[in-house]
Amino acid sequence: MREKVIEIGGVSKSFQRGKPVLKGINLEIARGEMVALIGASGSGKSTLIRSLGGLERIDRPEADKSGEGCISIFGKNMQSAGSIGPGANELRSQIGIVFQQFNLVPRLSVLTNVCMGFLGSMPRWRGSLAMFSDDEKRQAMMALHRVGIAEQALKRGSQLSGGQQQRAAIARTLVQGARIILADEPIASLDPASARRVMDILADINTTDGVTVCVSLHQVEYALSYCPRTIALRAGEVVYDGPSSALTPEFLAELYGKESESLFLPGMQGVNPGSALPTDYIPSGAAFARS
Repeated sequence: MREKVIEIGGVSKSFQRGKPVLKGINLEIARGEMVALIGASGSGKSTLIRSLGGLERIDRPEADKSGEGCISIFGKNMQSAGSIGPGANELRSQIGIVFQQFNLVPRLSVLTNVCMGFLGSMPRWRGSLAMFSDDEKRQAMMALHRVGIAEQALKRGSQLSGGQQQRAAIARTLVQGARIILADEPIASLDPASARRVMDILADINTTDGVTVCVSLHQVEYALSYCPRTIALRAGEVVYDGPSSALTPEFLAELYGKESESLFLPGMQGVNPGSALPTDYIPSGAAFARS
């Protein structure tokens, strides 16, 4: 039985009183899993990702529900009972978070942006001056080569395409040495070819390095192609947790009703798992670093 690296117990979150975004979430994710988190807009995917990374404080449980409301990472307290744990900073250094917005510094070089992944493990004064060693720069170049954009290293972050910026953000998690990657809709704003490449890279990191990956996705096709397990959220609650292969259009319609239509790429509502997908949507399987 694989070690549990993420444990979520009775987690709820509200931004407005009486309007919960997450409702009593209970989940476990094992080391080395690649898990998809799906759901329509407003289902709570981003809030759950941010809570796992300690970026969003979960609610304090009600008085009659003591012992609930906690998130543990590698068996250590990330947050519980509405408070961030004392060891949260150390845990955050082991979690790479990839956002939809890329979060690169536009005026800095791509190489420097990737080197930012070292900030959690170097003296603060050196990080504030962006003084990275030759060895750190070499590691950053290796990470850029791995994601296929080494030739872009000296360009400014703002000069990269959206797909290239997302790959640079993933390279930053590589130099960070992240043991868990939480990706919050990393392909939502990308064209199909760039989306496939980003998903290929995340899948390679998962299988080659054994890094646990939890990726929120708006289109179920990518969950079917890349993630053996899918967790489906609806209105802040887990409505399915199991094999991605079970996510037929009919089953999703039972879970989401008319909302299920938004979970498919255009023209894909009638495609069943295991059927041949249009070429635009099939994972390339190519060595992305070469292209």
